[in-house]
Amino acid sequence: MLTLHHLNDSRSQRILWLLEELGTPYEMQRYQRDAATRLAPPELITVHPLGKAPVIVDGSVRIAESGAIVDYLTRTYGQGNGKPAMMPAIGTPDYETYNEWLHYAEGSAMLPLMLNLYVSRLKEAGAPLHPRIDSEIANHLGYVDGALTGREFFIGNALTGADIQMSFVGDMAKAFNKLGPYPALAAWLARMHARPAFQRAIEKGGAYRFAK
Repeated sequence: MLTLHHLNDSRSQRILWLLEELGTPYEMQRYQRDAATRLAPPELITVHPLGKAPVIVDGSVRIAESGAIVDYLTRTYGQGNGKPAMMPAIGTPDYETYNEWLHYAEGSAMLPLMLNLYVSRLKEAGAPLHPRIDSEIANHLGYVDGALTGREFFIGNALTGADIQMSFVGDMAKAFNKLGPYPALAAWLARMHARPAFQRAIEKGGAYRFAK
């Protein structure tokens, strides 16, 4: 059976959400961050050399990296038997846009948000970096907000893996109180959080929050 190695307060929450949306049978191995350091426990190193989550194991297949996991799960478990497709048909223009969002989430959008997280911990020492970081955050959140204006989902008229993958960007922006100028992004995130599968994922994965 497919196993998700899940770390609290991490990107693995969105993989748990995707599994709930797909209705795919799975097992979950939970790991807890160190309360003081907020680091993942050393046990995760036995799962993957980087000691990070999420990681899925599906028979002989072992995958880290959220985008790769979303891609694998939607292709493998998101077709037929009454299950939602969760991705556009390969070869269509919508698929190329979908694939771009999968890569954009971690390849571009998350960088300034993660810099904000770590530089904020430097207190006054990090102050000179904040104008540039804030500018980059505004650039990316404005781009995402524009893409969602007038739309319920990132692609087409139904939830796809692009929404799953981009959710962490919205969650981090919300944690830093950055959503005010971006009503389309804020409304989209609220709709995602209201989905029954998302709520089930929270119940199974534990409280979902970010330490600043």
